[in-house]
Amino acid sequence: MANLVIVESPAKANTIKGYLGQNYKVIASKGHIRDLPKSTLGIDVNHGFEPHYINIRGKGDVIKELKREAKAATKIFLATDPDREGEAISWHIAEELGIPKDKECRVTFNEITKGAVKEAIKNPRKINESLVNSQQARRIFDRLVGFNLSEVLWKNLKSGLSGGRVQSVATRIITEREEAIRAFVPQEYWTIDAELTNGKGETVVAKFFGNKRGKVKISSAEEADEILNKLRGGEFRVSSVKHAVKHKTPAPPFTTSSLLQEASKRLGFQSQKTMKVAQELYDGLNIGHELGGVQGLITYMRTDSTRVSKVAEEAAKEYIKTSFGDEYLPKSKRVYKTNAGAQDAHEAIRPSTPALTPALLKKKLTNDQFRLYKLIWERFIASQMESCALDTVSVDIENSGYVFKTGGYTIKFRGYLSVYDSADKDAGELDEDDLKLSRLPSLEEGEKLLGDAPKAQQHFTEPPQRYTEASLIDFFKENGIGRPSTYAPIISIIISRDYVKRDGKFLAATPLGEATTNFMREYFKDIIDYEFTAEMEEKLDSIENNETTIVDVISDFYKKFEKDLEYTNKNVDKSKFAPPPEESDVVCEMCGAKMVYKNGRFGKFLACPSYPKCKNTKALDKEGKVVEPKAYEPELAGFKCEICGGEMVVRRGRFGTFYACQNYPKCTFTKQKITETGVKCPKCSSMIVARHGKGNTLFYSCEKYPECDFSTWDMPINETCPDCGAPLYYRKSRKSVICKEKNCSYKRDEEMTVIE
Repeated sequence: MANLVIVESPAKANTIKGYLGQNYKVIASKGHIRDLPKSTLGIDVNHGFEPHYINIRGKGDVIKELKREAKAATKIFLATDPDREGEAISWHIAEELGIPKDKECRVTFNEITKGAVKEAIKNPRKINESLVNSQQARRIFDRLVGFNLSEVLWKNLKSGLSGGRVQSVATRIITEREEAIRAFVPQEYWTIDAELTNGKGETVVAKFFGNKRGKVKISSAEEADEILNKLRGGEFRVSSVKHAVKHKTPAPPFTTSSLLQEASKRLGFQSQKTMKVAQELYDGLNIGHELGGVQGLITYMRTDSTRVSKVAEEAAKEYIKTSFGDEYLPKSKRVYKTNAGAQDAHEAIRPSTPALTPALLKKKLTNDQFRLYKLIWERFIASQMESCALDTVSVDIENSGYVFKTGGYTIKFRGYLSVYDSADKDAGELDEDDLKLSRLPSLEEGEKLLGDAPKAQQHFTEPPQRYTEASLIDFFKENGIGRPSTYAPIISIIISRDYVKRDGKFLAATPLGEATTNFMREYFKDIIDYEFTAEMEEKLDSIENNETTIVDVISDFYKKFEKDLEYTNKNVDKSKFAPPPEESDVVCEMCGAKMVYKNGRFGKFLACPSYPKCKNTKALDKEGKVVEPKAYEPELAGFKCEICGGEMVVRRGRFGTFYACQNYPKCTFTKQKITETGVKCPKCSSMIVARHGKGNTLFYSCEKYPECDFSTWDMPINETCPDCGAPLYYRKSRKSVICKEKNCSYKRDEEMTVIE
């Protein structure tokens, strides 16, 4: 009998199968198999917040397969992802399969390579209940908030709304930026530039800085004119020239947050797409027999650590030495600081096998997979390389007591820039102004510079930019909101629930999002407080570290939350928080008003704000564009009106399909739609016809109805019952022929063509 290895992803299962041989069978649970029920709270708040888990709908066949294979297996290994969520999936599977708590069945690996998987199988451990408890605490906490908050929002703001712990905070962040943009008052300021030449006729562009005491801000045209008048009477001389060698260090290898940010900036990937493609690279892909077959190409992509294994360091060192030379290796080992609060459970995101360069894999991967792999590979290799060295020069130029500055640099040694030009704020990135001034001519102290009168230019300060996905994730990271595995889902949820919309690469709060945030500020301040959210993340971490319990963490919060819920339900003013309609650019052709977005049973549509005076509406497609109505073309019935001779057309009403005169309303002649069946009526021997009734349902009756009252839901056929001689009928619902005589039980299975 074979050993059984259970993972959560079918792609991961396919990769691992090739590593373990015939004595192992690898199957996938396809994610969680149990969860809290969707329709009820599922938490016993009176008995230690005990969760009630049920099997997820649609997972019945998967669970049956797991049980069948587990029963036949010699050993069972639970090899789900190496994080809290993966630990919880393994725990649920163990509970369902009846695996004892003290059984050493859990295996984890940070990369899906042959060596890592085999090593993990050799060293199974017990399921880490502290990790499971931490995940359960998050799930319980989010359910208590989400379930109760959704009900309150539904009652008081808009039906169908949902609330959540972190999604409410994320919506607040984006709403407050929108408010800051609206409240912004531009401030005037001026700049002065001097275009000068040295004795050789070479151009130097210098920017006004201030005076010897420090930087001077120019706030008006009068201040600018005063400075310009003094400058016109003086001369420009070089007061100092400083040369230095600056070293720029590479950025650390990727964490989840930095990967999401860089993929957004460099590749234009949305966070959800980045995580999807990264999962594919982690689970494993077939890169061809010559390169090793099916294997995982990157380490686990949900991490907040910058740590790198010794094996990976040595592999990178060997590649750098061979490809670039010894001078590109750092003098000492690279060690990057991991942010405070980081779990550091896994390595940084890096290529599993650094020798697999992007060039080798280009034809083996999709375009998205290749671009993301290349980004991860280059960032990791660069992080293990020597710093780049820059020859820099800073020049001060004086005139009439005022100081102008200019500067530039040349690259002395490229170092890591040979692989990856970092734009990470934690690394020594190259300044944009320095790049523009990199060709500064040689200047000497005391040298006189000539030029036209300096030019002053008026500017106004710009409002803060809306958040992009990259900058929002950066805010999450800096303020301890969420965890690496939650960043992408948070953004996806607030967009899908219409709290936030995309405006190009930016995220903007919708009127609904702003109304919801205002409601939360009024009644649930704690839930959307940044510090409270960060503290809750720390408390969840403390459960993992066995420093506290689920009950202690949840009960402290829930006492106050219950009071807030009770107060809100009694005192809320619904009219105060009603979201204003979202205005569109589409003008109503009937009354000239700008149409607004509405939500209906079939999704979003445009409606006139003057309703009910103007009832104009417009349908929208999936992309939010107006669907132009098609010209009405009636379906001809194929015969003439019996009263006026006009064409009869097919109409559909509340009681089904019928025929009507095309000259309606001048001619009101109608006729019910019927189809001849070729079967005689058992009562009067006239023809049986098929008719369309209410809801367009089909029934059969005599053509002389109502003179002859024969009617039936089942289709009569040209046969008589062999037992009693009565007419037979075809029953479509059960695909059988029956006799309807009370004392006759004749029946046979048969499928026939039914008139529709």
